[in-house]
Amino acid sequence: MFSKEHKFYQQLASLRFRARTVEFVPYNQSLKLLSEQLILPPLGAGDQPPYFTAELLVKRAIPKAVFIVSLVLKFLSTRLGTLLLCGHLCLDWKWPFVHKFAELPLKKREAILQKWSRGTFLLPLRTVFFLLKVTSFYTFFSLADENSQNSAWEAIGYHVEAVENSTEGNERPLEKGIVETMNQSESTLKESLIQKGIHVTDDPKANTLKIKCDVVIVGSGCGGGVAAAVLANSGLKVVVLEKGHYFVPEDYSGLEGPSMNELYASGGIFPSLDGKFICLAGSTVGGGSAVNWSASIRTPHHNGKIKRKKCVGVIANIESKNIKKKLHIEAKVSVSSCGALFTPPLLVSSGLKNKNVGRNLHLHPVLFAWGYFPESLSELKGKNFEGGIITSIHKVVTQESNFRTIVETAGFGPASFAVFLPWTSGHDMKDRMAKYSRTAMLFSLVRDLGSGEVKEEGRIKYGLHGLDKENLKAGLRETLRILIAAGAVEVGTFQSDGQRFSSKGTKNEDLEEFLETVMAVEGPGSTEKYWTMYCSAHQMSSCRMGANEEDGAVDENGESWEAKGLFVCDGSVLPTALGVNPMITIESIAYCISNRIAESFKEEKFSS
Repeated sequence: MFSKEHKFYQQLASLRFRARTVEFVPYNQSLKLLSEQLILPPLGAGDQPPYFTAELLVKRAIPKAVFIVSLVLKFLSTRLGTLLLCGHLCLDWKWPFVHKFAELPLKKREAILQKWSRGTFLLPLRTVFFLLKVTSFYTFFSLADENSQNSAWEAIGYHVEAVENSTEGNERPLEKGIVETMNQSESTLKESLIQKGIHVTDDPKANTLKIKCDVVIVGSGCGGGVAAAVLANSGLKVVVLEKGHYFVPEDYSGLEGPSMNELYASGGIFPSLDGKFICLAGSTVGGGSAVNWSASIRTPHHNGKIKRKKCVGVIANIESKNIKKKLHIEAKVSVSSCGALFTPPLLVSSGLKNKNVGRNLHLHPVLFAWGYFPESLSELKGKNFEGGIITSIHKVVTQESNFRTIVETAGFGPASFAVFLPWTSGHDMKDRMAKYSRTAMLFSLVRDLGSGEVKEEGRIKYGLHGLDKENLKAGLRETLRILIAAGAVEVGTFQSDGQRFSSKGTKNEDLEEFLETVMAVEGPGSTEKYWTMYCSAHQMSSCRMGANEEDGAVDENGESWEAKGLFVCDGSVLPTALGVNPMITIESIAYCISNRIAESFKEEKFSS
C-alpha cells in the first residue's frame, strides 16, 4: 500500500526505532542473533531487521512483556545470565567454560530456542520466544525497499503487483465532507471545518475548537458508517470522528507491512493479555468493512427475532504535531461506533459504571489448518494470494443438529503466514516458507459460548469454554479432511510442534489416527508442552443490549442506561456471538438504531 510513500515511511520508521528502542541498544547483538537463529542467516537486509523487530515489539506488546524481553536480552549479554537462562547448553570444557549467548555456535543457539518453545517451567522464556518469533518473522517478510521488493519473496514464490497511482487530480468519493487533520495546522483547521458547513468557535482559554452539531459519531465502520448515512439523510447535522486515515481503492497495493499498519488497529498485531489471541480489527475510514476479506453473510434465522444523566458531546484529541488544540463537539446525541474492542474503554473512561460495559466479549475464535499443493498438480494452477479470498463457507454439523462451527478460507500475506507458522528449527521454517505460494489455508471458526472482558484499551482478557474447544477441534479436523479431498499432498495445523501429515499414498486408517491427535490446545501462556495461536477477526457483544441495566449495557434502542442521548451502534450491542461473519448483521442493527434516533429527533426527545 502507498508505495510512493513507502521509502519515506521506512526512513522515518528507522529514525523512530533508534529513538524508541534505547533499552535494546546495549543488547542488540543478542537480539540480532536470536532473530538470525529463527530465520537463519543471511538476513539479506543489513542490520535493519533487529531495529525494526525491536520497534515492532515496543509498539505492539504490552509494557510488561517488553520489560521481560529486555531483561532476557540483558541476561544473555553476560555469561552468568546465559548460564541461568540456557543451562548446560552454554557450557564448554575449554576456557572460559561458560559462554555468552553471542559466543555460542548456531546449533546450540537453536537448541536453546527449541527448549524455550517447549518449556513449561519458566513460562517467561516461552513468552520471549513467542514475542521474538512473531516480531522477527513479521519484520523479515513484510519489509520492502523503495522498489517494493524484498529479497526473500522470490524464494517463497511471492510477488507484489506494481500499482500506478491514478488518484492525482481525481476527487475521492468523500472529498466534499472529509477533513484530514494530518494535512491541517491550527491556523487552517478551523477554516476547513467551516468550509464543510460545520459551526465552529474558538475557545482560547480551554485551548479547544468548539463544534456544534446534532449528532457526533465516534468511528466509521459497519455501525458508524450506516448510522451516519441514515441520520444525515434524515436532515440532521452529523459529525463523524475517525482515528484512522481515508483511503480509496487506488491507494492500495499488495505491500503487507504498510497495508496492515494503516488499515488495522495496532498494525494487525493486537494480542490478548495472555498472547493466545491475535485480534484483527479495522482502523480506517470504513473500519472492518474496508478489510472484510469479501465475506458478506446474512444473519441466520435459527434463533428467531430477538431518568438518566445526559451525554452532551465528545472531547477529542487530534493526532497531529501541528495541532495542539482539542476538539470539543457539542451534540444532542453522541454515538459510539468504535467496535467491540474500543467502545467499552471509551465508555469506561467517560465515567459509565454499568457492570456490563466491557464484559461478555465474544471473539469468534479461529484455528488454522494448511494444505500443500505442489506445482505438479496441473489441474490446480496459480498461487494462494491470487483470485478470490472467501468464496464459500462450510457448516460443520455435529451430532447435535445446531452447528456452532464453520470453515472458511484465509487470505494471509507471507509475513502474517510466518507469524502463525510453528517454528521447530531454522531449516524446517525455511522449508515451510519455501512452499508458501502453494500452501492453502482454511480455518475453523466457532460461535463461542466463552466470553471475555475489555475495559481498558489494549487489555483483552478471554477464556475459551470447554465446548468451544470441542467444536474447534471438530472444525479443525474437518478442515484437514477438506484439504486432503481437494488434493493436498501434505496437511497440518499451526501447533507449536509442527504437527503435520503426509497424505499422499496413505490409508484412511492412517488419516483417522492422525486426526485423533488434532486438538484445540491452549496458547503460549499455558503450561502445556505444545501450544498454538488463535485469531479473531470478529469482536462482539462487549456492550450488549439488555431488557434492563442488570442484563445489558444499553437498551433495545442502543441507548445507554446511564446517559440520555448516548448510543452504541456497532458490534458491541449484539447480545451473543453470531453463527457467521457479523458485518451485515452489524449494518442491519446500525440501520435500526439510527432510524430510532432519527425518529426521536422528529419527536423532539433530545430538544432539552
